[in-house]
Amino acid sequence: MDDERLRGETPGLSLREAIRAARMEAAERSGVIVELRDATLARLSMLNELLDPVFAQVPLEHVDLFDRGLMPGEIPRLFIDMVAHVTLARDRRTYRFLQDTRSGRHVLAESTNPNDIVDAVTRYIARRLIAREQAMVGAGVPPEMEAASPQPAPHHPAPTAPATAESRRGSALPFLLGLILGALAMVALAALYPEFTVR
Repeated sequence: MDDERLRGETPGLSLREAIRAARMEAAERSGVIVELRDATLARLSMLNELLDPVFAQVPLEHVDLFDRGLMPGEIPRLFIDMVAHVTLARDRRTYRFLQDTRSGRHVLAESTNPNDIVDAVTRYIARRLIAREQAMVGAGVPPEMEAASPQPAPHHPAPTAPATAESRRGSALPFLLGLILGALAMVALAALYPEFTVR
């Protein structure tokens, strides 16, 4: 009698209901993740707009140094160049300006105030510009000669340098090698086809 009564009662929670509840929880979690990602993108987009005047001041010949862009993804980032970017910390309020180096990732600046990050990015850009100018001076190239899109120069034949003994020796070696190989080929032909030899 008790067994019949127990069989007649419906279980407290069916698997179908549990799956439905789990799906709703997953959808809510993913909705929260999407909302957080959208909020992160919005904050980084605002920072990107604050950086517009800074990048407008970069000299045209150095524009190729920087590759600024907002990259959505699992962790949205605002790239300044190939090695530096801004992202948000776990609290979604703190901006972190990071640089990847050979020794690892370094935090260049961290603040909840976007203007602090703009100042840090501005200092970073200034350092990159000075480093490039010093590199060009060290290489003997005037900074004004290096342009992002150089104009083609008129074609002038390069002046020929006077031949030195080493360059003459270097060009004579292939000639002598060819002469020896040709003579060996003639001897081999004469041995194989004696009827063609001159008598």
